[in-house]
Amino acid sequence: MSGGRLCEGRVVIVTGAGRGLGRAHALAYAAEGARVVVNDLGVGLDGTPDPDSPAARVVDEIRAAGGEATAHGGDVATTDGAASLVRTALDTYGRLDTLVNNAGFLRDRMLVNLDEDDWDAVLRVHLKGHFLPLKHAALHWRAEAKQGRRPEARVINTSSGAGLLGSVGQGNYSAAKAGVIGLTLVAAAELGRYGVLVNAIAPAARTRMTERVFAETMAAPGTGFDAMAPENVSPLVVWLGSTAAGVTGRVFETEGGRITVMEGWHPGPTATRPSRWTPREAGETTLKLLSESRTPGRTYGT
Repeated sequence: MSGGRLCEGRVVIVTGAGRGLGRAHALAYAAEGARVVVNDLGVGLDGTPDPDSPAARVVDEIRAAGGEATAHGGDVATTDGAASLVRTALDTYGRLDTLVNNAGFLRDRMLVNLDEDDWDAVLRVHLKGHFLPLKHAALHWRAEAKQGRRPEARVINTSSGAGLLGSVGQGNYSAAKAGVIGLTLVAAAELGRYGVLVNAIAPAARTRMTERVFAETMAAPGTGFDAMAPENVSPLVVWLGSTAAGVTGRVFETEGGRITVMEGWHPGPTATRPSRWTPREAGETTLKLLSESRTPGRTYGT
């Protein structure tokens, strides 16, 4: 698509698109010619209702710039909300090409202080809120493929460095974001036959979630390149949501001007023997293998 806009004519859903990364993605897709369904439930940082839903404001921004967009205020972590989200795209624009799962919030606690409700709420929004829109979009794309209209569909899921390496005080969030990666790998394997490519990003950017937890790191500089601006993440997301991207089943870490292909779990040092270990032998062997392995990387908090 040399010379033209990368997503001209495509219809894109972005969840959690009222603020932060989601808003940046929605605006970036619209700038590349996409028609955008802007989903945002309009809740506070902890997931409680916010009386001033921002989805309509993002739609207004897109339209003011000459783009096409429509708002959706449903809860994507419910079957009805996810189904109506896909229907909104189909009823409004007659098609669906790309799904960007981005919605989420935080309820940070150390594990011993983490209530069951806070665990359930974060897993529900981050993980179930990825699964249900993906399921309903995939049902549509599978039906299209079976009717001989094989789509060039794309899904971009949002994980986190916390899901890759863990983050102290974010057991619920880290578990949910690790689950997003597993879901991405399964979806990529299952949906490729229908023309659907599925990838995930692990972004670092200044959002309502990160600027409170990592205020110093996320602060905007007085001058020069703002490495933590959410708009820095969106170009990769737009490319992954276009027909130019032929990749699937991958995770990309991205922040500022950096993009990293994550390579996941790989076998490290290994010991084998033709018989069962005793517990003492297993321990001694494991300690030796650990001494030969690479040390863990940094712990992420975004």
